[in-house]
Amino acid sequence: MPLDRRTLNAAVLATLVAGLSACSKPAPKAAFNAVDVTGADYARDFALTDQHGKARTLADFKGKVVAVFFGFTQCPDVCPTTLAELAEVKRQLGADGDMLQAVLISVDPERDTPELLSAYMENFDPSFVGLRPTPEQLPVVAKDFKVYYKKVEGKTPGSYSMDHSAGTYLFDPQGRLRLYSRYGAGNAALLADIKLLLSGA
Repeated sequence: MPLDRRTLNAAVLATLVAGLSACSKPAPKAAFNAVDVTGADYARDFALTDQHGKARTLADFKGKVVAVFFGFTQCPDVCPTTLAELAEVKRQLGADGDMLQAVLISVDPERDTPELLSAYMENFDPSFVGLRPTPEQLPVVAKDFKVYYKKVEGKTPGSYSMDHSAGTYLFDPQGRLRLYSRYGAGNAALLADIKLLLSGA
């Protein structure tokens, strides 16, 4: 039996509404390996001096993915491993390698002199930046980034070490905090996440 005009109009309207609803669904979120912290109200910026005495903020690296982590030059394992991984990821990015900026914020400004920081960062990649907070700036920036650090006395004076958080924050090319990469995630996971951020995810 043929449909009357009212029934036909209702069917067409229902089809249109269903189609519009399907079109308005948000795009699926990118599948990051690291913890997605997009929109977090912490770790928004820093204003610190680098190993060359230059004042730095996140705005200096706009257009790049910025990897920020806290550490110190006499760190026995976590810091050199993180820097080596970032250097390898930069190499694997090929032509896009210059779109990655690694930034180390020292938790040991007492021993991490500009000269020492400069030589240390140069050892991994000449473009890597080491930031040296003043004793007054360190607790403020650590709190803003929700980073833990503590001085651990050694057996002899001056032989202390530093306990500290080991993860890396990743900012997208617009300077927005996006990801928290846990220490030990590995090169492949980090590379995949950075590629996603560079693609605009």
